[in-house]
Amino acid sequence: MSRPEHQSEPDLDYRLDEQVGFLLRKAYQRHMMIFARKMAGNLTPTQFSTLVRLFAEPEPISQNALGRLVAMDAATTKGVISRLEKQGLLTTERDRTDKRRYLLRSTEKGRALLRDVIPIVKDITEETVQPLTKREQVVFLKLLAKLT
Repeated sequence: MSRPEHQSEPDLDYRLDEQVGFLLRKAYQRHMMIFARKMAGNLTPTQFSTLVRLFAEPEPISQNALGRLVAMDAATTKGVISRLEKQGLLTTERDRTDKRRYLLRSTEKGRALLRDVIPIVKDITEETVQPLTKREQVVFLKLLAKLT
């Protein structure tokens, strides 16, 4: 069966294994597999990031601001917050000055869990980048940061 004349042949120089999106997805999958294995269901990566950001904030922070800090859309943020609140890892309260906003704060239980899992997450990072030399790891992280 022949192609219609208006369709062009695919670029035969295209190599999937050399494409940034494909390689990033594979690296991400590797990292997520390591994260799931080592965290054994304690927290998801987004829950962990949320707790880290809350821990770093001395004052309660709005749900909207937190979502921006951890690069999550509003719907994802709401779901993550709901699950962490059910576990007693954070609290939510209505903002006294703007009743549409919710303010979030980590609980002592959330801070204790975070202190317990930080060494595990450091190990996860080390295992994720283990195939690289120490120098390559530094360059890789700098380059990833530059892309974000």
